[in-house]
Amino acid sequence: MTEPAETDAKPGLLDRLRARWPWFDHVMRAQQRYNDSKGDFYAAGITYFTVFALFPLLMIGFAAGGFLLASRPDLLEQLEATIRQTVSGDLGSQLVELMDSAIASRTSVGVIGLATAAWAGLGWMANLREALSQMWGLYRDESTGFVRTKLSDLAALLSAFLAIVVTVLLSSLGSTSVMREVLSWIGIEDAPVLGPLLGAASILLALLVAWALFTWVIARLPRESASLRSCIRAGLIAAVGFEIFKQVASIYLKSVVTGPAGATFGPVLGLMVFAYITARLVLFATAWAATATDNMSEDLVPAPAPAVIQNRVITRRGLGTEQAALAAAVGAVGAWGLSRLFQRKPNR
Repeated sequence: MTEPAETDAKPGLLDRLRARWPWFDHVMRAQQRYNDSKGDFYAAGITYFTVFALFPLLMIGFAAGGFLLASRPDLLEQLEATIRQTVSGDLGSQLVELMDSAIASRTSVGVIGLATAAWAGLGWMANLREALSQMWGLYRDESTGFVRTKLSDLAALLSAFLAIVVTVLLSSLGSTSVMREVLSWIGIEDAPVLGPLLGAASILLALLVAWALFTWVIARLPRESASLRSCIRAGLIAAVGFEIFKQVASIYLKSVVTGPAGATFGPVLGLMVFAYITARLVLFATAWAATATDNMSEDLVPAPAPAVIQNRVITRRGLGTEQAALAAAVGAVGAWGLSRLFQRKPNR
């Protein structure tokens, strides 16, 4: 007599690892939430709005350069002489005329750039809020007024932009060559030990700034309330990943921009990859905070409204006087016809 086959299958490797290590189970929950909420789709949308917002920022940069050159005629003459020496012939003259026309229209370019940057930046912030809210798996529309929402988005946009610029600048100071130039500029020479120490300190400071930035983004931007403890941990994960990626991206740019094709397309592709990876880091960290134990409390579902039972009374009208008389006449004619038919004798 054969033994019955086992009906209970053994758990798989991932199930055993999740049961053994709680941190691994948390990572898998966060990854599942990220996939269910279409994290890659929202990261691509954030990347598009990031690249789109750069064009008005370039316009503002050109306008600022125009104001600087207009206030420094000596610097403008030196730049024009450099262009004529570097690019000879009609092309050099055309570049100088183009630069002069850009300087002359610096005010209009700056105004248009500021207006377009504000519009594109607010759109970027609105889409970032939407993406972060979706990582919670439940979207709640808590509209507080159009003007108040846009003012809040504008303040958040300026704060995020300032923090990103500060952390990128501090990370760039982490390079040994840059740190040596800074020490030489302030008058400190021959400091082989001080340079690496200051570089490490700048990287650590940039990590702290990024940690504060991502913690604020994860805690304040989504349309969901979260515990500060989980947001701090998620911000640390995003900051460490962001700092590692910045170091790798700097090596990538140095190796790419050496050739003509790399100098033309390398920065643009690098910027798109940088924005996409950063968006994925932030969204995954938000999903990690959303799937934390202290944020996974059961939502209170309100009781449904009381049911209202309405009886449907259907009334059918009977035959009226005219219909009854007509029916009686038809019946009489039919009966008379049938009687005549049965009384008729057959012909002999």
